[in-house]
Amino acid sequence: MTKLLRTKTAIAAFAGLSIMGTLAGCSATVAAAGGSGTGGGSGSGGTTTTSNKSYKDGLYTEPGTYVSPGGTEHISVTLTLASNVVTAMKVITVKADPTATGYEQMFEGGISAATVGKNINTLDIGVVAGSSLTSMGFNRALAAIKADASR
Repeated sequence: MTKLLRTKTAIAAFAGLSIMGTLAGCSATVAAAGGSGTGGGSGSGGTTTTSNKSYKDGLYTEPGTYVSPGGTEHISVTLTLASNVVTAMKVITVKADPTATGYEQMFEGGISAATVGKNINTLDIGVVAGSSLTSMGFNRALAAIKADASR
């Protein structure tokens, strides 16, 4: 019985390490795609999107959601667009657990530097100011903003 328990414990530990290794690999991929893992906030993936599509100037707001270890998180993205260039950016936490709130606040503090002055066609946000998951919600909101602005 003790041997069986040790075997199960070893299998569970190995599975946990495998999952952690996989997640670490995902973080490295996000950072390698152009994100910044530092507090500086230059998290734009840059030129991974090469569309030359034109969008209508204006002020746009869309929600963005993503899944964190604490559950589904909600943010609101507002940006001003002029000649396809983001001229102002604001991200606000709508609903988040306490841990996610801290990361979202770091993201909110660094997202303007990663987006303002950039062509909307080139934005593909990765890690911003140490926050890697919030960018998923941001990129979803950005896709909805692009859909709104293309009408």
